[in-house]
Amino acid sequence: MTTAPDAHRPDPHRAVEAVWRIEAARLIAGLAGLVRDVGLAEELAQDALVAALEQWPAEGVPRNPGAWLMTVARRRAIDLVRRNERLRRNLAELGHRLEQAEGREERPEPDEIEDDLLRLVFTACHPALSMEARVALTLRVLGGLTTEEIARAFLVPEATVAQRVVRAKRALADKGVPFEVPGGGELAGRLAAVLEVIYLIFNEGYSATAGDDWLRPALCADALRLGRVLAGLMPGEPEVHGLVALMELHASRSAARVGPSGEPILLLEQDRARWDRLLVGRGLAALRRAEHLSGGAPGPYVLQAAIAACHARAAAAADTDWVRIAALYEDLAKLLRSPVVELNRAVALSMAYGPQAGLGLLDQIAGEPALRGYHLLPSVRGDLLFRLGRREEARAEFERAAALTRNTRERALLQDRAAAC
Repeated sequence: MTTAPDAHRPDPHRAVEAVWRIEAARLIAGLAGLVRDVGLAEELAQDALVAALEQWPAEGVPRNPGAWLMTVARRRAIDLVRRNERLRRNLAELGHRLEQAEGREERPEPDEIEDDLLRLVFTACHPALSMEARVALTLRVLGGLTTEEIARAFLVPEATVAQRVVRAKRALADKGVPFEVPGGGELAGRLAAVLEVIYLIFNEGYSATAGDDWLRPALCADALRLGRVLAGLMPGEPEVHGLVALMELHASRSAARVGPSGEPILLLEQDRARWDRLLVGRGLAALRRAEHLSGGAPGPYVLQAAIAACHARAAAAADTDWVRIAALYEDLAKLLRSPVVELNRAVALSMAYGPQAGLGLLDQIAGEPALRGYHLLPSVRGDLLFRLGRREEARAEFERAAALTRNTRERALLQDRAAAC
């Protein structure tokens, strides 16, 4: 006769999964602080995870599961130091630190955890790695995602993600990348690389470049969590708060961006009552912090957040301050000198001063190599031509945009717009 499971006893396998999601980044960061090797730290953390899967179903979930995992991982590290000839040369220093820590069941001090997390962020996003490798390693060691989950999010084979992660860890080891936060003038450049990785992850979730889904909420949530962690670790950096504000404000529109069947709904057509006012409030608060810290000289993420705030503050699409948005895009273009920024500025100009103003700017940037094959260029051009009554030209542009996009939902939207011409 079988007995019903104890409703009050946590499911060990679910507990392991939940603890891993919460503790993975801190665990790997703490171990990397000890062994000074991100790849080795992740292997040790995985060993502790395997031990939890083996022991918790039989012995129960420990009172402090995060500390349990850290203790097991430290013991594995000590065993490895004793076995491995390469690491044995460092036994005097490394073994002493590990054996001191091994006897402690409690967690490290909060400041120690935060320092290690910050070092891990800068190591995973090191400019020595390709952008694809930075994204994969960041989601793996900081986001706690499996290679299967990362592959599914970016619609690439799992083997490709696994190779990127392995090569990234090998490259960090081969290049002797230090496990540290850069100082002095190097910090600004390295911080920009970190923010770029987090925002790329968010954007892939917010406007998927390929596949059948317009949104991938899990990626947005991972990027937001990483941004919030970074803001807590670097509270005096205006661009960090600017990125968090930008992501919060964009994320606030998520529920209104898709229709009942998953079809995309463009910004000006969204039901703003469905915007998440809590996220709007958080985004505006983060923007205020960023603007205060920037001292009147906002960086690119602060400027983009200010643009998003103009939309968030407008109760209806008709209330949007497009003149202000166009001015902000002009400031942003001076900082970044990006054709994509100019494309967005063309949209703002068309809304503030009429479609012909936007079309004039589009004609100036149409030959930019960075926009070759970029589906939003003909999409925007089609919209402006449609508003000018040039329907046949607009139809051709929408059809070209539909042929260029790899996202199924977006392609259907553009084909519908072409048909409407």
